[in-house]
Amino acid sequence: MSLRKAALLCVALGIASACGGASAAEQPALQERMSKEEFHAAELDKLSPDALKRLNDWLAAHPVTVTKLVTPSNKPIFYADDAPRERIETRIDGLFTGWTGKTVFKLQNGQEWTQSQAGRYDGGKLHNPKVKLEPTMSGNWLLFVSGCDCDSLRVERTK
Repeated sequence: MSLRKAALLCVALGIASACGGASAAEQPALQERMSKEEFHAAELDKLSPDALKRLNDWLAAHPVTVTKLVTPSNKPIFYADDAPRERIETRIDGLFTGWTGKTVFKLQNGQEWTQSQAGRYDGGKLHNPKVKLEPTMSGNWLLFVSGCDCDSLRVERTK
């Protein structure tokens, strides 16, 4: 791909992203959206009027769709923007006594995770136990508590 085509594609995608889902009638032409300097730097002024019209028409017909990932309870899934899908090892911040249905686990790394499966477990009293959070192939997360004779627990990140 030539530098000129790459520049055109980058400019077109950037402008389409900024415009979101506006309809074709609502979207101004590229030369109206960009400064003269930007238009020239992208070499769009070298396009024929017909080519520029086709590019404007294509951008108007192909708005960018933004997908927001959420859990079944409509909470945002953070791994898409700031949490890697890799094992997390930290500690519970404070006393761990088990879980009761919608338990929130506050961790020393600043994250909060909420129980996302039904069930109860009376875990006695553990002070700042080590925890491991493991991503699953299905997009869920499992919480493992060190020093606890319990199985893993499915959780979702809430902070």
